[in-house]
Amino acid sequence: MPQAPASVQRVIDAAARKGVTLEVRFFERSTHTAAEAAAAVGAEVGQIVKSLVFVAEGASGPRPCLVLASGANTVDLALLANALTEPRMRRATAEEARDLTGFAIGGIPPFGHPTPIRTLMDPDLGRFETVWAAAGTANAVFAVGPQTLRVLANANVTPISAAPEQGPEQQPANATSA
Repeated sequence: MPQAPASVQRVIDAAARKGVTLEVRFFERSTHTAAEAAAAVGAEVGQIVKSLVFVAEGASGPRPCLVLASGANTVDLALLANALTEPRMRRATAEEARDLTGFAIGGIPPFGHPTPIRTLMDPDLGRFETVWAAAGTANAVFAVGPQTLRVLANANVTPISAAPEQGPEQQPANATSA
């Protein structure tokens, strides 16, 4: 097997440090959005983990937070701010997300970042036996059980999203949108 890109290897190594072996799947086409990833792996959009970066604006500068949301759900900023007891939360820009995680949007993994980042996980992901997350690039993913994901990401499970009101065929599932 060819050597994995450095960004993917960081994710594999981070999991290995916690005793978990990841089987990363690479695709010719992008798995950048939840819908693309779900189609590529043959899963429901809800099984796709969107790794979204948010920041709280503080006097000492922005404080990042990574949200692991179900691909079918939308992050509710009010719920997120309340869960973190942060009055002002906003979505990180693409540049901020890369600077804070070391990965580009569409390939941000739930763990393996250069520095620890507080992480919250959508409880809706727990409905599934297996979920799929980005492995460090826009065309690499891995499957994992939700509880293993929680441990690997050192995530706190808390309600931070709203389920879609429309059917999955109508729901936009872009991993870069909240």
